[in-house]
Amino acid sequence: MAKATGVKHEATDDIPKAKLSIENFKKSFRLFQYLGKSKWVFILGMFFVLGTAIVGLAFPVVAGKMFGYFGKNDLTPDSFKNAVSNTGLWLLALLVIQGLVSFGRVYTFSIVTENILKGIRAETFNKLIQLPMSFYSKNQVADLSSRISTDINVISEAFTTNITEVIRQTIVGVGGIILLFYFTGVKVAFWFIVIIPPITVIAIVYGKRIRKYSKGMQDKISESSVIVSESLTGITSVKAFTNEALEINKFEKIISEIRTYGIKYGLMRGAFFAFIIMCVFGSIFFILYQMLLLKNSGALKAEDFGIFMMLAFFIAASLGGLPEQLASIQRALGATDRVFDIIDEKSEEINLSHINNQNKNRVNGNLEFKNIQFTYPTRPDFEVLKNVSFNVKAGETIALVGSSGSGKSTLAQLALRFYEPNAGQYTIDGKLSSDYELTELRDQMAIVPQDVLLFGGTIRENILYGKPSATADEVIEAAKQANAYDFIMSFPDQFETLVGDRGIQLSGGQRQRVAIARAVLKNPSILILDEATSSLDSESERLVQEALDKLMVGRTSIVIAHRLSTIRNADKIVVLQKGEVLETGTHQELIKNESGLYYKLSKMQFELI
Repeated sequence: MAKATGVKHEATDDIPKAKLSIENFKKSFRLFQYLGKSKWVFILGMFFVLGTAIVGLAFPVVAGKMFGYFGKNDLTPDSFKNAVSNTGLWLLALLVIQGLVSFGRVYTFSIVTENILKGIRAETFNKLIQLPMSFYSKNQVADLSSRISTDINVISEAFTTNITEVIRQTIVGVGGIILLFYFTGVKVAFWFIVIIPPITVIAIVYGKRIRKYSKGMQDKISESSVIVSESLTGITSVKAFTNEALEINKFEKIISEIRTYGIKYGLMRGAFFAFIIMCVFGSIFFILYQMLLLKNSGALKAEDFGIFMMLAFFIAASLGGLPEQLASIQRALGATDRVFDIIDEKSEEINLSHINNQNKNRVNGNLEFKNIQFTYPTRPDFEVLKNVSFNVKAGETIALVGSSGSGKSTLAQLALRFYEPNAGQYTIDGKLSSDYELTELRDQMAIVPQDVLLFGGTIRENILYGKPSATADEVIEAAKQANAYDFIMSFPDQFETLVGDRGIQLSGGQRQRVAIARAVLKNPSILILDEATSSLDSESERLVQEALDKLMVGRTSIVIAHRLSTIRNADKIVVLQKGEVLETGTHQELIKNESGLYYKLSKMQFELI
């Protein structure tokens, strides 16, 4: 059974937080190159941000003056009513203005953010689609998909909300403290500055520790869920191997860890509540006590008391929200780094303006591999190919035979120039493969792999992938040549049949024949068949092999095969072992060498009948 692993309960937890340094902020400024014509919208948005902060500071000052009317006996009832009404109208006006500038802030930054995201999404995907295979051998597709979705969404959240909130809350917090000193004096503001900020910082830090324990407990709960799921899904194996006790012990171990986390979490939460009750509320009452003493001595007016209370509330709310906003910005900086890591990768020399299937400079297909040496970038200490040499004439079929790991598929990838050899020469029609324009060269090649991946559309769309400009008649003809026409027409939707994710709605043989039809439509000069029939049943193999035989006519074909029965008629067979060429010849020539590897492989498969 696979070892249970923790499952993240938040996707953004996987994104590393970057330090809030000048260097990291400079890197993030690259995002603004995607603004385009939206730079003036961004400037307007910043004015709206400033406006929300200013109104946010004005509101508690005006609202605080309401307290000054309590106990005010020197006004007539009408004068008192007018004064309160005027203050109320000011508050109403401020609320209307705040609503308008808040709307403007959100709307303008939505425009800015979406323009930036459109640009960065486009460039990231454009870069990914043009990166060499060596990049994909070092990176997982799931991680790359996450960068173009989750990471960019984190950047979106930062631009739409977090950055503007940090600016607004900072202005409100700092400006509020200044106004606190201005309106209420040093004696009143002193107690707020000395007591509230330190308690807020302690509460924030302690709250982070509690969240850390909460996250740890959630991860352990996720691990327990994985164990339950694996055990029940593989219940047949559990019982067959009499491993009930093993699974029970695994589950008991993880739930013991959950119990430990839960107790520690409860202890910390209890301590946090005690801290809030004693320190926070105690501090509030202590400040109120000091203010009442000041009011009693005449040093503090009711209006000043009201302004203090309102400003203190707004300042505390602003300062309390800053850590979470800054944490989100840190995640956004980390996400930005990850996205730009992709964008800064070196692409293949792809010609995006190339028109497929024109074949203006069509190659004949004379191939030669001369003293090829190769190691994968992810395994530089392991030589996959060692001085491999062979050639194939235009229109011939060459078969690559050998045990797993002998280098057959690697040669196919070199033929397609997915990788470049570390040493040696690969020539096409006597010209170095690297001297050809990469896009034009690959446009004249086609591959039918063992595991065919069909795109989640219709059969017609998948066949058209070989030649997007093909007519309906050409698609039908390609399907007929690939022995796919009959089964396609048996479906109710025929060529418009949806193949499902990765072609799951079709059988293995049907997927192979759609892939062959795609290759037929492309009409390549060089064809690569990578064990195209190895995983099929006998009937499907017969139909696919017939289609392949028709497809190979007149084309240079490189066939990788474990089933030697499919390559008996090859013009040349190259036998590989541990990255070296052991034998070369036709089937009849190689079968005579009883000490050779091909003879041994044939004996195992055919028993030399």
